[in-house]
Amino acid sequence: MSAGLPGTATARVAAAYARIDEVDRPEVWITLRPQSELASEATELERRIADGEDLPLAGLLLAVKDNVDVAGLPTTAACPEFAYPATETATAVARLVAAGALVLGKTNLDQFATGLVGTRSPYGAVRNALHPELISGGSSSGSAAAVALGIADLAIGTDTAGSGRVPAALHGIVGIKASLGVIPAHGVVPACADYDAVTVFAADLDLAVTAAKIMAGPDSRDPRSRVWPADVRLAASSTPKVAIPRPADLAPLSDPYRAAFTETVAGLRDQGVEVHEMDISPLLDAARLLYDGAIVAERYAAVGEFVDKGAAGLDPTVAGIISAAQNLDAHAFVTDLDTLAKTRATALLAGYDGLLLPTTTEHPSIAEVTADPLTINRRLGTYTNFCNLLDLAAVAVPGAPTADGLPFGVMVVVLAFADQLAVDLAARLTGTESPLLVETGVPLAVFGAHLRGQPLHWQLEQLGARFVGEITTSDAYRLTALDTTPPKPGLVRHGDGLGARIRGELFLVSPGGLGRFLAELPPPMALTSIELSDGRSVVGFACSYDAAVAATDITGYGGWTAYLRDR
Repeated sequence: MSAGLPGTATARVAAAYARIDEVDRPEVWITLRPQSELASEATELERRIADGEDLPLAGLLLAVKDNVDVAGLPTTAACPEFAYPATETATAVARLVAAGALVLGKTNLDQFATGLVGTRSPYGAVRNALHPELISGGSSSGSAAAVALGIADLAIGTDTAGSGRVPAALHGIVGIKASLGVIPAHGVVPACADYDAVTVFAADLDLAVTAAKIMAGPDSRDPRSRVWPADVRLAASSTPKVAIPRPADLAPLSDPYRAAFTETVAGLRDQGVEVHEMDISPLLDAARLLYDGAIVAERYAAVGEFVDKGAAGLDPTVAGIISAAQNLDAHAFVTDLDTLAKTRATALLAGYDGLLLPTTTEHPSIAEVTADPLTINRRLGTYTNFCNLLDLAAVAVPGAPTADGLPFGVMVVVLAFADQLAVDLAARLTGTESPLLVETGVPLAVFGAHLRGQPLHWQLEQLGARFVGEITTSDAYRLTALDTTPPKPGLVRHGDGLGARIRGELFLVSPGGLGRFLAELPPPMALTSIELSDGRSVVGFACSYDAAVAATDITGYGGWTAYLRDR
């Protein structure tokens, strides 16, 4: 639970509404639920907890961007005339509610999720939570502000161009944009249907990852939803290799942001992360296609017919962007898709755990955006616009603050389905333990050459295996030193009490990675069920009985590394 609010669900609801009154930011909300409704839900939630229900988000307060459906509340997409009563809750939100979250209400946004500034709404420009004269960032402006103001523990955003990351950066909070389709978009008003992502904001990485993990999983009602692949990577390298932009690619940054980015990178280097400069101009070129190319036709396909009716509540900047996409040529759309496919094929991130980027270029004031709404908005998306176009995932976290104390944000960008690597690197940036986002791994016990620091450990790292901890077997096993290259031990079960507790290590490896291990396993090694001293049984390395009989018994050492030290 959030550290700043009381523990019980009813107390947290009361504190949240007191905070809403205290901060007096009505522009954050389009629809705020009555306190009495949430108080009643909180009382019922406490009863369920008392009855023993396991609710990982019990009593946490959730704000939902108002282009995402919540049954019983209107969905406006920040356009009053577009509003409709939602009869079903969006999949992502429903999963959070099922885990115990309480929905406070619907938050303001750049109309039809078109913008990165948070000012394009007839419900008012959302002021930055920390510095009211500055923009909140958009389009998920209200959601980010609700978290940064200490009202909501979690908030739902959407991200097509950067809307789940730019507001996080401008508020000093965490924003997770998972691989496209991992979190279903059923129940979301589309902006660009092929490139929309449901995102989450939280004050810290652990809670954001918990929420993203709960929301993840396929939904047959979303034809674009996807599952983690069988060979999904479950960890960044023990010595990560990270790419950063070359100086020329950082030219759009304001001076304070450039200095903060340099300081953030230096902090990673101090942790032993291997950092290399990369020419990211192909990515920056691709980013321009989202608004300046034919891809913007997807925005017209989503709400263009409504916009053409000229409703009074339309934001003129948003309406101009969407209406202008009506007459784009189909061949231009196909050409842009081909350009994106070729950019994806360049394998720019091959060999890297991730790409570290500044999330955005500057932090403008509301007055500056009012004076120049298009140019500034375009700059703000410099480093975010290409991510969904190129099927990349990203985790946005605070970086080093600027010299004048304003928040500065960075994001770890990774290939599709490498989300866990982004989380691991984000944890290094925030100085926290890395939470587990992807839970599809199979426990694998190793006892010899695949241990950390041993000659075959690289094979586990190559598969993205995740270290879980040290283990010991039951006392049914004996260990031998095999005559192999490189040297390996052989573990064989003899029977309860006929061996010793042998030390090893436990990793999580993807199902596909485990299959690859099995397919390439040389004799006399084998994978079998291993009994651990805590009563669990896991897949682990063993060897054939005849090879063990012919080898030197080293059971007395209790483990392979102890034997190697004494050789």
